[in-house]
Amino acid sequence: MACKAMVLFSGGVDSATCLALAVEKYGKENVIPLSIRYGQKHEKEIRAAERILARYGVKGIELDLSAVFAYSGCSLLARSEAAVPEAPYAEQIAASGGAPVSTYVPFRNGLFLSCAASVALSLGCRSVWYGAHRDDAAGAAYPDCGEEFFRSMNSAVYEGSGKALRLEAPFIDKNKAQVVAEGLRLGVPYELTWSCYQGGEKPCGVCGTCIDRRRAFEANGVEDPALKLDRPGADK
Repeated sequence: MACKAMVLFSGGVDSATCLALAVEKYGKENVIPLSIRYGQKHEKEIRAAERILARYGVKGIELDLSAVFAYSGCSLLARSEAAVPEAPYAEQIAASGGAPVSTYVPFRNGLFLSCAASVALSLGCRSVWYGAHRDDAAGAAYPDCGEEFFRSMNSAVYEGSGKALRLEAPFIDKNKAQVVAEGLRLGVPYELTWSCYQGGEKPCGVCGTCIDRRRAFEANGVEDPALKLDRPGADK
């Protein structure tokens, strides 16, 4: 039997590329995408995930973990009145004195990966994939995106699953431009993805993730396909 993989899937650039890579390796019939609601301010990324899965012809599953973050003041959450910062992560880290940025959801990846591990074991998967990369870690901006966290979490999942399950983070030592390069090779439908922390009609262009996304496509000498859809006469 082919090895099956569960992919944490948000509908953004990194998770969409991770999904495409897993599909290339295992075939879509052996990949299970898992999307998680965590009380985020908007539904744009969930809708993006649904469109991408429809394009690939893959059926995904969802979990709602909103209640876990009920005590967090993270600016990404619907219950928070804090504004999402409009600055690159480097500036945000400098302003915070090196502490995690305000868009860091407390131990989100730790929780997501733990829950995914449990579901993956129940469904017969042998690995859980996620799209964390070096620019996500950004020093201490998102501490649950770094290589040390990945190694520690992978060890915990492997031992805690009776050595039946491993974590895979194929981009953990790469930057976002390299992730996009791989996605372009794979033909990822980036026009369907959503990365912006805001939930407007169009990406805001000024939050940390919008800035990182723009720079990643520019580094590959291509325009972000999602921006082309905002032009008059473009397909919606």
